[in-house]
Amino acid sequence: MNNKKIGFLFGFVCLLLTFAIVVQIKTVKSLGVETNVSFAEDALRDEVLKWKEKYDNASVELSKTEKQLEDKRKKASQKDETSKANEEELKIGNTVLGLIDVSGEGIEITLKDNQTVTTETATSDMSYYVVHDIDIISIINELKNAGAEAISINDERVISTTSITCAGNVAQVNGEKVGAPFIIKAIGDSNTLYEALNRPGGYIELLNSWGIVTNIQKSNNIMIEKYNGVINFKYVKDAK
Repeated sequence: MNNKKIGFLFGFVCLLLTFAIVVQIKTVKSLGVETNVSFAEDALRDEVLKWKEKYDNASVELSKTEKQLEDKRKKASQKDETSKANEEELKIGNTVLGLIDVSGEGIEITLKDNQTVTTETATSDMSYYVVHDIDIISIINELKNAGAEAISINDERVISTTSITCAGNVAQVNGEKVGAPFIIKAIGDSNTLYEALNRPGGYIELLNSWGIVTNIQKSNNIMIEKYNGVINFKYVKDAK
């Protein structure tokens, strides 16, 4: 074999080797890209799965929190309703006890001693011509029987423990001295209260017969102040 043939064969082999190397390099590069892409896709998929898991857990926690909040709202609402009921009950109790100022329709009665009678003109004991504790008590009882819900005498609130007594020429109400004219206020149905006091044979008619001045006025806005004293119960206890 001559030198030309040997050179040609050697060149051809080199060309084949070069071609094979190039093909191998391209194949390796292609496989590397596919491997990298596949690896990136797997990493992204794992990240998405992790975030989805976090989202699912957060959704569960949110649902639990919303349920707990709703339960607290319901309990708060129930407590609120209970508080309102207790507050209303306390208000009614204080009204009955006379511990708050009240207003409403009713009547106002004024009682004055007989100013015209003298010792010389009196046909009987002079005590009949002046207002006494029994007179005030009798009118208070008639007002209560007619449905009065709140009563005061010269702005002294009448409550369950109120005492009305004579002290010389004045009266004592709740231990406080009050003098004539005696102004009695009562809250209730004004027509019923008015008719109860002015009925024939009633106590007002008796007072008028002695010349004691009585005046009764209806009103749509009677104001009665609260009891300013202290209520002490020594014997009353809660029933169990």
